[in-house]
Amino acid sequence: MALNFPPVGETAPDFTTLNQREEEVTLSSLKGQKVVLYFYPKAMTPGCTVQACGLRDTEAELKKRNVRVFGISPDAPKRLQKFIDRDELNFDMLSDEDHAIAELYGVWAMKKFMGKEFMGVHRVTFIIDEDGKLAQVMAKVKTKTHHDDLLEVLDSL
Repeated sequence: MALNFPPVGETAPDFTTLNQREEEVTLSSLKGQKVVLYFYPKAMTPGCTVQACGLRDTEAELKKRNVRVFGISPDAPKRLQKFIDRDELNFDMLSDEDHAIAELYGVWAMKKFMGKEFMGVHRVTFIIDEDGKLAQVMAKVKTKTHHDDLLEVLDSL
């Protein structure tokens, strides 16, 4: 099943959701800086941990580029806080328990794992520019190199 992302160049779909501290985060209130919104399936799983730690370790590089990172998954805020505490993550994680935001961004779709098909979040990263427009979609994300690939894409924009 093909994923159906919002169009690059258009205003990124707005949303308000809770972060790990149960504080509301609204995308449209973040104008003036680049936003990296990366969707991942589940907190504290091996691939998602590798991906998050890579981003954690490139904090200085991302700050130089005026980038704010948000991970987003169907996890509840309490689980996201455990993930942040366990892996000393230095960016906010957003809760999308009803997967409404994943649907808005076209990343909630059929997945296959060990011969079983199920609906779930696909690992996709969206780069939103300072004006709130979708600048780039990274649809093929590798957990081990995501942070380096992201820096490369940011530098090419």
